[in-house]
Amino acid sequence: MTETPNRYTPGKIHDVVVRPLQKFLDDRGWLSELFRVDELEGLMVPVMSYLSMTKPGVARGPHEHVDQTDYFCFLGPSNFRIYLWDARPDSPTCGISQCFYAGLDAPRMVIVPPGVVHAYKNVGIENGLVFNAPDRLYAGEGKKSPVDEVRHEEAENSPFYLD
Repeated sequence: MTETPNRYTPGKIHDVVVRPLQKFLDDRGWLSELFRVDELEGLMVPVMSYLSMTKPGVARGPHEHVDQTDYFCFLGPSNFRIYLWDARPDSPTCGISQCFYAGLDAPRMVIVPPGVVHAYKNVGIENGLVFNAPDRLYAGEGKKSPVDEVRHEEAENSPFYLD
């Protein structure tokens, strides 16, 4: 489990990547490229992907990964508040928190490296979809390994709180 500062200061977190996602519209609807290997610039290589649905007012996290990097895409049909806390002792931004909105009104891709505690909350009125393409297999090859996840949702006196 990562040691965490008692108080986090708002700012931008080193190694977190946030990019807008473009929607290409036509008479049929829209299309958005979620990831392209030629745009990852060696940041990570996804090895699996999944889609999750989060109900309005519901949060997922806060949690962190020891080795896994997450590659989230928020496109809608709802909006999310994204919460990040840099709990990496060797990071130049250790002790920094970063919050922003993503989803229908601001489509975004977010890369979250290991050791950055993260959560997101559906702040809209519709069910929200989130795409993730992490660089580690969930529970390892054949789902035979421990899950790389440190959960903070129920921790007493946790510095990771959602507003």
